[in-house]
Amino acid sequence: MDKTYNPKDIEQPIYEFWEKQGYFKPHGDITQENFCIIMPPPNITGVLHMGHAFQQTIMDIMIRYQRMQGKNTLWQTGTDHAGIATQIIVGNMISEEEGKNFQEYGRDAFVKKIWEWKKQASFSISQQMRRLGNSVDWERERFTMDKGSSSAVKEVFVRLYKDKLIYRRKRLVNWDTKLQTAISDLEIENIEKKGFIWYIRYMLSDGITTNCGQRYITITTTRPETILGDTAVAVNPSDQRYQDLIGKFLIVPIVNRRIPIISDMHADQKKGTGCVKITPGHDFNDYSVGSRHKLPMLNILTLDGKVRDHAQVFDTEGKKSNIYDPIIPLEFRGLECKLARKEILKALDSLGLIDEIKPHHLTIPHSERSGVVIEPILTEQWYVHTKPLAKIAVEAVKSEKIRFVPKQYENMYFAWMQNIEDWCISRQLWWGHRIPAWYDQHGNYYVARSEQEARRENNLSSEIDLTQEEDVLDTWFSSSLWTFSSLGWPLSTADLQTFHPTSILVSGFDIIFFWIARMIMLTMYCVKNSKGMPEVPFKTIYITGLIRDENGKKMSKSKGNVIDPLEMIDGISLNEMIKKRTEKIYKPKIIDKIRTITQKQFPHGIKPYGADALRFTLAALTSTGRDIHWDMKRLEGYRHFCNKLWNGSRFVLMNTVDKDCGFNKSDMILSNPDIWILSKFNNTVKAYHNAMENYRFDLVANILHTFTWHQFCNWYLEFTKVILNHGSETELRGTRNTLVYILESLLRLAHPVIPFITENIWQRIKIIRNISDATLMLQPIPQFSTKLINEVAIKDIEWVKEAIIATRDLRKIVNLSPDKSLNLLIRSQNQDVFRRINQNLLLLKNLSRLDKLTLLKEGEDTSKTYSKLINDAELLIFNHHTTDYSIEIENLKKDIIKLEITIKKINSKLKNKGFITHAPSLIISQEQKRLRELEIEKDRLINKQMMMLSL
Repeated sequence: MDKTYNPKDIEQPIYEFWEKQGYFKPHGDITQENFCIIMPPPNITGVLHMGHAFQQTIMDIMIRYQRMQGKNTLWQTGTDHAGIATQIIVGNMISEEEGKNFQEYGRDAFVKKIWEWKKQASFSISQQMRRLGNSVDWERERFTMDKGSSSAVKEVFVRLYKDKLIYRRKRLVNWDTKLQTAISDLEIENIEKKGFIWYIRYMLSDGITTNCGQRYITITTTRPETILGDTAVAVNPSDQRYQDLIGKFLIVPIVNRRIPIISDMHADQKKGTGCVKITPGHDFNDYSVGSRHKLPMLNILTLDGKVRDHAQVFDTEGKKSNIYDPIIPLEFRGLECKLARKEILKALDSLGLIDEIKPHHLTIPHSERSGVVIEPILTEQWYVHTKPLAKIAVEAVKSEKIRFVPKQYENMYFAWMQNIEDWCISRQLWWGHRIPAWYDQHGNYYVARSEQEARRENNLSSEIDLTQEEDVLDTWFSSSLWTFSSLGWPLSTADLQTFHPTSILVSGFDIIFFWIARMIMLTMYCVKNSKGMPEVPFKTIYITGLIRDENGKKMSKSKGNVIDPLEMIDGISLNEMIKKRTEKIYKPKIIDKIRTITQKQFPHGIKPYGADALRFTLAALTSTGRDIHWDMKRLEGYRHFCNKLWNGSRFVLMNTVDKDCGFNKSDMILSNPDIWILSKFNNTVKAYHNAMENYRFDLVANILHTFTWHQFCNWYLEFTKVILNHGSETELRGTRNTLVYILESLLRLAHPVIPFITENIWQRIKIIRNISDATLMLQPIPQFSTKLINEVAIKDIEWVKEAIIATRDLRKIVNLSPDKSLNLLIRSQNQDVFRRINQNLLLLKNLSRLDKLTLLKEGEDTSKTYSKLINDAELLIFNHHTTDYSIEIENLKKDIIKLEITIKKINSKLKNKGFITHAPSLIISQEQKRLRELEIEKDRLINKQMMMLSL
């Protein structure tokens, strides 16, 4: 075994060995319990980030843990086609490389180009996952646009449509004017900006006036350019200023459109003037108001965000209407929104209709993909009618068929599901699942799995031209089918029957609505069990927080605080790090900012820590549902932990290889430290399983760290050095046996968290234990056994540890170096103390470097000593080495305070009537005896303190 732990030398060869041998596959034993995790598919568009590493580490810990319990495990992997992001990336690529835009390619050629690019992108992601140690079944890897997924998507769409749960309608959507597609809320970034609010006069119609005699009312707006699309002005029903005007009409400036004054709670009488213009075709709140009041809707913008030549006029249902004149003044036609605002304000000002302009803080939605301001626009889209689907999905969580961990996220789920809106599932892209609908020349459409099916079901002859819908489905639609489509649905495959419902989903709280809720709805709609009842997609949802930087800020490329997991595994130089972080950022100010941040945080780059240290850090920082602040110092610390395990293992191997370790049924005697470590490890196993079952991966890491570092390496290995140097042959055999047994068991226990280092060491230790199996990852996880607990040994060795630590502290007090011998005095009236000393004298003398250890008799003079109190004993050394008593006086003061606290507690107990009434007489007499002993000891220490003060 190499002297130095170098993860770079061991990790990749071990992973290749695991994968080649097929250890990640389910074992297929149907007599064992099944356990399945479906990995949330990462997008093919990018590299894995810290969020991926975090969640995948948690999943790998769980799957390895369950696999080592003998379960038939499957970790299903795959990637997502990431419709809009992929189209942008490949579009930009051909623009840079070939000087073309994707429209010049044509749809078929462009899609073919994306498939070619996808091969390399998927390979890159899968390689990164391998570096993290993910034990996924690669032979089952899926893609959300592979043949099986496409079949599932068509099947679900057709079924939903035939059950009247999918419809096509003109409604308001978030529109990206650059990419010219509808986008989801998750693809929107709300940016705070300073702006203005305008107070604009709208003249009242038909000669009416306000109760103040004015012929106009003043509305407030932050988007004056949308005046061209107004179809009402709303006032609050309880606003007395405008009660007489409700139901009357006014005139929209510039276009002279006569529109009603309506009563609606959307108008807040405390904001602005209390009058709000309603533009149902370009504002979501206004769209809701328009729906309630059956208002017409006007679309004044083109799909690229410019003012139309003529408005499109629709009724509330989205059907064409002629209720209003569609004319738009010539001077505004073709203007981009910002310029249109400027020109409209100029026109309003010239008409004397602007009363006031005030500064105002605005939240403006921007497309995360293109960066442009999002425009709500009326477009024809496909929708899923979600309320019927949501009802059964809510009940699944209420009835605990599905449970959230932590439980509080149920409330977020319920709140959204109870107010759920219909889901816009169409996108105006080329890359994605093309909607299975065909149009004839009259605009009629036919939904079917294929054109042939559409013709057959609707009696359409071959002479009728049919054209497939150009739009594709929202990426979330196909990923919402992931748990069952990846297992072979719509076919009734063996995998589907075996592993569905899946066991657990690991995901972030930020996509509970966009993905998790939709998965539950669509799975329960599509998948039925043998009794015809809806199946849930998973039984447990483990929600993680987000990984933030050390200052609590969200990691983002523009902030320059993103850390690639592989940079921490392999290391990276400062220059290379700056180069990566500033790649494809074109603003000099941002580049300078990123360079400064990176130089400050990583002046020497990042050194290689290995996958195990990264995984252990991620587990240790995990706290259910809470955000994580990444800490490089913790990573450094856990790299030291791996090194500690490595060096401890080297010690074990050096003292056990080619030696009789008692595994051939030879006689052996276990020392007190052997019995102690077996008991401590067994308690560790119990705590470990409890933490695992409760998804407390932070506690799992802490349990492993505490036992490995403090109990095994720091104490037990030190104890064994004494036994190996001074023990009999049977004692040596017992200690060697325990060393090997504990290390091999510890490697199994730690394997789910740190798989590489444990496998490497286990390959050496298994030989000593006569294990012929090829890999650690298929070994059984250690189980708790009451037979291995010896409370007496635990108390004895814990006392020995306390005595050794106290002796070392006394050395420091008198400034006596560790290499110099020491005479130690011990005073006690406890027979257990005398027994412990006699049974562990060799340990005490060797690890405390004692020449002599003397048990004091009652009344012996110890006035010229330094002392240290431990449990049931006082340790003393003569003060030959110093004439400064101040330190000992301070120590005596602390010891007296401790005794006083204990005496106070016992007194309180003995004065408690409940204790005296119910406690056995033996317990009461023991407490009374202990109180007398403590008071005597307190008097003795006070006398000693007084004597030292006199010196």
